Amino acid sequence: MAKKFNSKNKGIKKNYLFEEIIKVLSANPNKALNYKQIASELKITDYGQRMLISSVLSELKNADSVSEPERGKFKIKLTESFISGKVDMTNSGTAYIVSEESENDIVVNPKKTLNALHGDIVKVKLYSKGKGKQEGEIVEVIERAKNEFVGTLQLSNRFAFLVPSNNKIHVDIYIPLEKLKGAKDGQKAIARIIEWSKNGVNPIGEIIDVLGNVGENNTEMHAILAEYGLPYEFPKDVERAADLIPIKITEEEIAKRRDFRAITTFTIDPVDAKDFDDALSIQKLSNGNWEIGVHIADVSYYVKPESMIDKEAVSRATSVYLVDRVVPMLPEILSNNVCSLRPHEEKLCFSAVFEMTDDAEVIGEWFGRTIINSGRRFTYEEAQQVIETEEGDFKKEILTLNRLAKILRANRFKKGSIAFEKMEVKFHLDEVGNPTGVFFKVAKDSNQLIEDFMLLANRKVAEFVGKKKESKESKVRNVESQKPFVYRVHDKPNPDKLNSFAEFVAKFGYKLNIKNERMVADSMNNLLKEVNQKKESGMIEMLAIRTMAKAIYTTKNIGHYGLGFEYYTHFTSPIRRYPDVMVHRLLQHYLDGGKNPDIDKLEEQCKHSSDMEKLAADAERSSIKYKQVQYLSDKIGQEFDGIISGVTEWGIFVELVDNHCEGMIRTRDLRDDNFYFDEDNYCLRGRKYGKVLTLGDKVRIEIKRADLIKKQLDFALVEIIEEKKSKDSASKKSENIVKDSKVNKPHNTSTKNKKFNDEWGFEI
Repeated sequence: MAKKFNSKNKGIKKNYLFEEIIKVLSANPNKALNYKQIASELKITDYGQRMLISSVLSELKNADSVSEPERGKFKIKLTESFISGKVDMTNSGTAYIVSEESENDIVVNPKKTLNALHGDIVKVKLYSKGKGKQEGEIVEVIERAKNEFVGTLQLSNRFAFLVPSNNKIHVDIYIPLEKLKGAKDGQKAIARIIEWSKNGVNPIGEIIDVLGNVGENNTEMHAILAEYGLPYEFPKDVERAADLIPIKITEEEIAKRRDFRAITTFTIDPVDAKDFDDALSIQKLSNGNWEIGVHIADVSYYVKPESMIDKEAVSRATSVYLVDRVVPMLPEILSNNVCSLRPHEEKLCFSAVFEMTDDAEVIGEWFGRTIINSGRRFTYEEAQQVIETEEGDFKKEILTLNRLAKILRANRFKKGSIAFEKMEVKFHLDEVGNPTGVFFKVAKDSNQLIEDFMLLANRKVAEFVGKKKESKESKVRNVESQKPFVYRVHDKPNPDKLNSFAEFVAKFGYKLNIKNERMVADSMNNLLKEVNQKKESGMIEMLAIRTMAKAIYTTKNIGHYGLGFEYYTHFTSPIRRYPDVMVHRLLQHYLDGGKNPDIDKLEEQCKHSSDMEKLAADAERSSIKYKQVQYLSDKIGQEFDGIISGVTEWGIFVELVDNHCEGMIRTRDLRDDNFYFDEDNYCLRGRKYGKVLTLGDKVRIEIKRADLIKKQLDFALVEIIEEKKSKDSASKKSENIVKDSKVNKPHNTSTKNKKFNDEWGFEI
């Protein structure tokens, strides 16, 4: 409360008045006050003291601390405040600035965005904060996220515009006719921005590549890659360098390696795979134990550091898997020929070899370079048939490996590994790439056999390099044994997200124990088993994954929470992942007694690899979404059964049961009732009849629209499929979704395609 001054209080110091007046004006930054109003705020009644306020105001004005917008009325002069952040642009052109300097996003009106684009790093001038959201104005573009954009060309006699495919790019790019590079009206192309004045409405650009006609498969796939800044072809000089790599294996090189050519060895891969980067060998030892070899293509032998091929591989960091193609990290002559562990060919490998008991206990290990000759290439389906029928090539070896893998798997889950269901959506494609059907691939024993031995190799390599060793003399930890290395880490779940998720599933009648990390893993596995095949299973699985962190590459080991491993790396796929090449080089370097390398450079490469992995996963999902929309584009008017997979204020998302394609039913198109978004209970609720549409509900829909450009499907609701409900309280659990839940609510759920890999990054 302001101090009251009266006539008896004659000793008011002028300096004190300065402070009090500044406080009053600062509390009313948007209001001009005269000396009487300020005196009233300060409860000063004495005439002399009021005149002193007037005198102080004049001095403050002369000192440029206050302004006088009206005669006798004064306002505080606010110091301009700036922050920097990343632009998240909306379709309408409104920008939200995400900044580490601000707890909440800064809203920028479309007319105040300068010439910033989605993803740019910008400097923002903050306005005085009122009761609403913090607003600001972009005053500088610090760093462009990109300056090349994919879009469709609109051509006239005098000029052309490229309309960007990404709807977050809110302006079209003006293309002078002399900068078209042969592009024609309606074609997809890539434009580079070459000029954009601060006062210019549209940026000026030039066409740098013509992708082709809209709707053609190659055009659309190349457009997806270009949209995410991913290459769709190799530079000619890189391909020439790959062609010149010597592929003959010399006797001198063989002599340096451990020879596995006479030991039973084979590969198990997807039916359409061409880059076989791992093989398994097995033989029984004289002591009754098993020697299991995990043999990985020795890419680092052929790709030398800082070579032209290596620099290209560093840049790409990963192979990209779209619906109809693989865009390899390495030129095809390496990925599909020289390095690929093709059957009946001598191949150079980097291997992890384990001596295991009949109970799958590892009692010995060896890491080093080898030479192998695979005796058979199995598809997963062929290996699965051997497992199921106990007949076929290498049946004893495959059955033994499968038995050992199951023990490894069981032990892994006992120690805290979390099991998410893995299912891939696949398309039957015709000769020009059009989808003619959808099918699903679920991991079976043959897939898990490979998975568990690859996990073993990855874990043991990480432990070999990273695990602290004890000095024989002192039995204390030897700090020098800690060598810089590339780890694949997965952080613990955010406690707030985990707690909210536990509250969320509780409303469905499920319990998640979050008292400690071990209980969380066990409880999560039990929950996933319990919800399997239930109508809410997809939603709960998806939210469970979103509760978890994302796996990344780093030199800072924090363990892999989802797998329950203290040490984990990626060693087993150097043909398609650059971190695995880094791991091979580091492992050999340490085996040779090399000194510690530059950890900062390693960390920089790790971050780049993590970033590129995310872009590749986004591009893969985009290609799947495109094919799903394309698959349904000739089925307008047909009806399908679906399950509500997301709820928003503007509508519900529905995933179709037969093909896992997802589309939206907009709230304005729901005719049966006047629906509104009940945010507390996360559902659409009818005002008139009280109908409820919530996650997991089964509905019958009609395909209304298929927009290939936006990769969006619009559905119309035909009917809500009612189910018999029991009388107990659990029967209503789907309607009693947690109130005020802080769980990351899904506004859109993708297919389950590689969800295990994309969301957590657990790929082997």
